[in-house]
Amino acid sequence: MKEPATPWLLADGRELLLFALPGRMPAPVPDRRPLPERGIAQSQLRFDRQTGQWVVIAALRQDRTYLPPAEACPLCPGPSGLTSEIPAPDYDVAVFENRFPSLSGAAGTPFRLPSVNAEPFPSAQGHGRCEVICFSSDHNGSFSKLEVPHARLVVDAWRHRTADLMARPGIANVFCFENRGEEIGVTLTHPHGQIYGYPYLPPRAALMLREARAHADRTGGNLFTDILANEVADGSRIVAQTGKFTAFVPFAARWPVEVHIYPNRFVHNLVDLTDAELDGFAQIYLDVLGRFDLMYPTALPYISALHQYANTDEQREGYFHVELMSVRRSDTKLKFLAGSESAMDAFISDVTPESVAQRLRELG
Repeated sequence: MKEPATPWLLADGRELLLFALPGRMPAPVPDRRPLPERGIAQSQLRFDRQTGQWVVIAALRQDRTYLPPAEACPLCPGPSGLTSEIPAPDYDVAVFENRFPSLSGAAGTPFRLPSVNAEPFPSAQGHGRCEVICFSSDHNGSFSKLEVPHARLVVDAWRHRTADLMARPGIANVFCFENRGEEIGVTLTHPHGQIYGYPYLPPRAALMLREARAHADRTGGNLFTDILANEVADGSRIVAQTGKFTAFVPFAARWPVEVHIYPNRFVHNLVDLTDAELDGFAQIYLDVLGRFDLMYPTALPYISALHQYANTDEQREGYFHVELMSVRRSDTKLKFLAGSESAMDAFISDVTPESVAQRLRELG
């Protein structure tokens, strides 16, 4: 049976995985860069008693590569083994441990969060895993421009990493995401995303699960299933729909452009999807991103967030879905998170979700 990816080691011992399209064989070369030795305890978790949330302190990320010129991009292929995080003459999809991780050390070491009642300033090692996923070797490409088989290969890589990280000790949540555009804050323009393995449930995931449990106690149903059914029945915010997936602008959208993609049946994460559903996911994801590209004269900056849940009692109500969002509110204006949003987490939208959905439908 063919292995899903070709493993390789980088000069400082970090793992690299190369995923290939049918008929192609990765050909990595030795990584000959003089990289400094890695330390495991590179970040710290600190507990915020005001909110009941964990905060990651990762000062080493101040040194990460920042908007290098194309000829110095560390995500482009590096056939010499001297210039790139991906020492190979070419690749289709690559995943590697982040050189400047917010969380690290989740190889096989057991980990438990400390009691928050034992001391005034609870803290712990920044346990977890941070990976970079490169969607293509084309520096000037984008996810939206991938052919369907290539997009499906990215989905397969996401799925592979989700299964691996969920099985590691001390990992409570696996989050695949993409930041596109300097307006969002990217530091590398090469088409790529990231994969985080958190040692705790991030605040938004915890909040959604709390609401889902309350909904189940109140109605006996699943919150996400009911949201999807209600959006389909209403119809005014549907962007695209297939036999297996539905994309819609949520009723209470926070962002100027916001689209959620739901599978039409309940699953916890990418691992639960069938082959046919994985194909369908790649197709509708490309469809929505293609509509994003058509909205304005310049590429739409966006964040893509894959919300996944473990098949555990604590997360049993969690329904896999994608949330895409953009800060662009017109062809010349951006939405900045100012006082109400940043200080109070009280979002104020400048557009109606129905008008955004209508425009996106028309762009299909």
